Amino acid sequence: MIGSIFRLIDIRQCDMRMWIVRMELCGDDQHDMKQLLVHMKKQHRGGDGETDLFSFAILLRRMGKFDLAEKYFHRLLKELPSDHHCLADLYHNIGLVADRKGDYDTSIQWYQKSLESKMRIRPSDYVGIGNTHNCIGTAYGKKGDHNRALASFNKALSLFDEGHYEDHPHIATYYNNIGIIYQEQNKYLEALVAYKKSLCIKQKRLPSNHPDLGTSFHNIGAVHDSLGHNDLALKHYDQALAIRIKSLPSQHIDIASTYKNMGLVHEKKREFKEALIYFQKAATIYRHALSGRHHLVVKVEQNIKRVSGKV
Repeated sequence: MIGSIFRLIDIRQCDMRMWIVRMELCGDDQHDMKQLLVHMKKQHRGGDGETDLFSFAILLRRMGKFDLAEKYFHRLLKELPSDHHCLADLYHNIGLVADRKGDYDTSIQWYQKSLESKMRIRPSDYVGIGNTHNCIGTAYGKKGDHNRALASFNKALSLFDEGHYEDHPHIATYYNNIGIIYQEQNKYLEALVAYKKSLCIKQKRLPSNHPDLGTSFHNIGAVHDSLGHNDLALKHYDQALAIRIKSLPSQHIDIASTYKNMGLVHEKKREFKEALIYFQKAATIYRHALSGRHHLVVKVEQNIKRVSGKV
């Protein structure tokens, strides 16, 4: 019926000509999904207000379908003219895919290409340029270059200040990423402050079941985990998991990340059976979404082997 809302569960390619898309009809008790749908539709529409191949590829990337998204991005790269207004954003999205696949050097190269294009054709686009600085900082952070990462994040914040976008929701992302760097530097109190600033902005701007809120709860849980606050860590991980299971595809790696962290907390509490269950749930998703050589797959398999000997 018109107005029905379906949740996309999975996309699989059966052969060269056929794809299977699994969907689930949302029931009357899931009206809150409509608010999330409206919010996400606004995020994924093309510049002309219509859903096109570019916005579809972006949606696939956000679902964690990195190989398929990359395929469509590179197809667009071949088809679009050299002066097309979407090229800077296309470079940016290819960088995002490389980032999520763990190829950080390649992602930085695409981000830099996007940054150069944006600064040349739309230098007053503080939001777009700031967002690319943020992504460069994220990649440097994953490479362990904390100084360059913080410099990029602070550059992004300064651009938003310059453009008078103090209340822009992207600022929540920048605070979140600053929190990540402080956390990696073992500056847990500073990290907690940054994460809470991020969560506060998101709760004002986003639907209650938006996956970005799941990210904030997950990260706050991780800080409590590092501080030895096991029960507080599990509390925030549970909040993150509830949101992620509801708003993301069942095989999304963010769900696996929360499962893995919950397993680690249970292991610290010497609750080895519970730890093994969560590690196995994480492994199932990682193996589905990533190559067998990916460091996340290797690490979770090591966790399973370690805990299995203690059950």
